This record gives sequence, structure tokens and C-alpha cells, in this order.
Amino acid sequence: MILILSAGALVLAGLSLAVGAAGFGLNVDPWILWQVRAPRTFLAVLVGAALGLSGAVLQGMLRNRLADPGLLGVSGGASLGAVLAYYWGLATAFPLALPLGGLAGALGAAGAVLAFAARASNGAALILAGIATAAISSALVTMALSFAPNPFALAEITIWLLGSLEDRSWREVWLVLPAVAAGLALLLPLGERLDALALGEEIAGSLGVELAPTMARAALGSALAVGGAASVAGSVGFVGLIVPNLLRGLVGERPGALLVPSALAGAALVLAADLVVRLIPLQQELRLGVLTALLGAPVLLAVAMREARAG
Repeated sequence: MILILSAGALVLAGLSLAVGAAGFGLNVDPWILWQVRAPRTFLAVLVGAALGLSGAVLQGMLRNRLADPGLLGVSGGASLGAVLAYYWGLATAFPLALPLGGLAGALGAAGAVLAFAARASNGAALILAGIATAAISSALVTMALSFAPNPFALAEITIWLLGSLEDRSWREVWLVLPAVAAGLALLLPLGERLDALALGEEIAGSLGVELAPTMARAALGSALAVGGAASVAGSVGFVGLIVPNLLRGLVGERPGALLVPSALAGAALVLAADLVVRLIPLQQELRLGVLTALLGAPVLLAVAMREARAG
């Protein structure tokens, strides 16, 4: 499966490099290929891998198929931090302010929600805490929009919130690459701990898995990966929810076996979605976050119905 997903992601990356404003074309100026298409393709891989892996880790740790960075407030916190950087003009004066704002917001939201996880009696209570955190972040973002200092700032914030990889450059890649890479490095080794936690906290404890450090590592890794991704791509939702649920039946329901496939499939999904938004013949490019939401909502409904039948 890993080989197939890797090959699929490579094919999609190649197609992404071949797609421009006029459609497919291999005969392209090297400058356009390297300075316009290559950074967009690289960011699609980074964003997709970050979201897919974070979703798989959170679902495995919380033992809940509905958990993902968006539903648990991590993406909302990242959006709030980035919007505040726009609102106060920090993003214009200091290029690092945008990714740093997104990371700070993601860390705050992840810390609040996952600290509650240690005292939550069930997964549903934790989901509710995440939804509350996301709602608070959304309310604060709306407040920032309401008091935007000028129409240009309002338009800039609104467009960013819809999610997109359009007009991204290598500067954005180098800004977020350390954070996303650090997040992925923290999350990928958690496979064995997630497998142990799937047996229950008491059994996991008897196997030497400590819940608090595992949760802290998952919180920090998810915040770094998702915060970095959101700081350059905006709100790209549902990827962390879709990917693990589509792959779970293929790995024998073992949470640890989902991690690498989820990262690869997440990268492939965002690459494919970005290709679609670039190829749809519209006057203005469809936003990436809008398309992933349209794809993710039916999956969320299907998972909820399955859980209801199982209950």
C-alpha cells in the first residue's frame, strides 16, 4: 500500500508541475516551472502530509474516528493566530509573523483541548471540547473581520480563510518547512504507542506506555504540523478526517499502521484537489478549502451514520 500511495503521490506531483494557467503543458519556461509551479506542488505535499498524519494520530490516540485537527480546534486556533497577524499588520511588516501566529494559535488550541483529554470520560466529551474551542476561535476570527482596519485587510483575511496554495513561493516553503518537518518527526514514531492505547489505557500502562507524555507529544506534533500548514494554505479542512477513515479498513484497524499511509494519502489528496481547482474553468480559481470541505462533509456523515449503527 505504501508503494502504491507513494507512486500515486509522485504521479500527481508530476501532473501538478505540468499544469499552468492554460491547462496541461510540458513545454514551459524553466523559471515558471521552478518559481511558480514547484513551490505550489511542494507545499501541497507538505500540507497534505501534515493534515493526514495529524488526523491519523489524533483518531488513534483518542480512539474516535471523528477526531481530526479541525474538529478538535487545532486548525481553528491556527487560523485565529494567522488572522491576528494579518489584522495587526504584522504579516506585512514581518514575514515570519504569519507562520509564527498560526503556530502559536495551533499550540494554544491543542494544549487546551488535549489537556482536557486527560480528564475526559469518553471520546464524545473530548469532541465537544474541541468543537467549543473551534467555535471560540471562529467567533474571534469573525470579530477580527468585523473590525478589519480597511477593506483591503478584510478581503485579504477572507480570501486566506478559504484556503489556497495560489501564488505561493519558495519563501513560504522555507518559512514553514522546519515547523512541519518537526511536527511530522514527532508524530511518526507514535505508532507503537497508539497500538498499545487501542487496547485500553490500563493495558497500555502495563506495557510501559505513559498517557500524559504521549498526549503531550501528539499535541505538540499536531500543532507544529497543522499550524505550519495553515499558516501558508489557510483553512484546508477535512483532510485529516477523510484520509484515515478511507484507509483504516486496509490496515486491519491498527492505528499505528495508519500513520505512514495517511501521510502519503494526505499528500496525494491535497495534490489532487489542487489540480482540480486549477483545471476547473472558472473566472476565478476555486479555493482549495472549499473543495476539501465539499469532499469531507459526506465522509463525515458516512462515519457518523456508521458509528450510530454500531452503537
